[in-house]
Amino acid sequence: MRREKYPGKFGIKTELRKVEVSVLKQLFDLNETKPLKILCLGAHSDDIEIGAGGTILKLIDMFPVESVYWVTFCSNEIRKQESLKSAGQFLDGVHEKSIFVERYRDGFLPYIGTEIKEYFEKIKGAYTPNLILTHYRNDLHQDHRKVNELTWNTFRNHLVLEYEIPKYDGDLGQPNYFFQLEQKYVDRKIEILLTSFASQAGKHWFDKETFQAIMRLRGMECAAPEKFAEAFYARKLVF
Repeated sequence: MRREKYPGKFGIKTELRKVEVSVLKQLFDLNETKPLKILCLGAHSDDIEIGAGGTILKLIDMFPVESVYWVTFCSNEIRKQESLKSAGQFLDGVHEKSIFVERYRDGFLPYIGTEIKEYFEKIKGAYTPNLILTHYRNDLHQDHRKVNELTWNTFRNHLVLEYEIPKYDGDLGQPNYFFQLEQKYVDRKIEILLTSFASQAGKHWFDKETFQAIMRLRGMECAAPEKFAEAFYARKLVF
């Protein structure tokens, strides 16, 4: 029997999808009475979208997502409006969504740690997720590292996946959790980014090629059927 480049015959693709859903249900600790609740944390406008946008789109398609709590810490008035527009599009179809875009100063989160710590405690009191998406621990941007540090400091009994942000510093590492993406999620993620964040259009790295390249690289590393993936650092997994 000739092997198909993209599984589809004989129900292979359907069966793989069932396995994927089953594994993720165990990983996220989901059942009929416990739907998916996602906490998304980003230091800056566009961080969550760049690091985990495709994954968010696919999860919303795959599972009944009860709610999403989305927090961006640093912005200004222009970037706040861009963030609200972008988050609204990524979370289209989610009935209960709380989107917060704060005005903390870009680059200074480690120096106002007390305020940020208090904000995390407020999140903890307001929301109990079963999946948290946050920054990579060894990210070279100081704001990103502070968000990661306080994520782990605040949430101790949750699944935390750390996303990556490509940047000039060249701090990409070796992630150990890959979320394979179909082409439609890749295209939609890039479309939302490029149409939402007009203020970033002049930056040399903010373009389709960069966003597609990192997803293609991670897709190659995990042999994704449609060539693309987003990668995360999963430091603690409990089955």
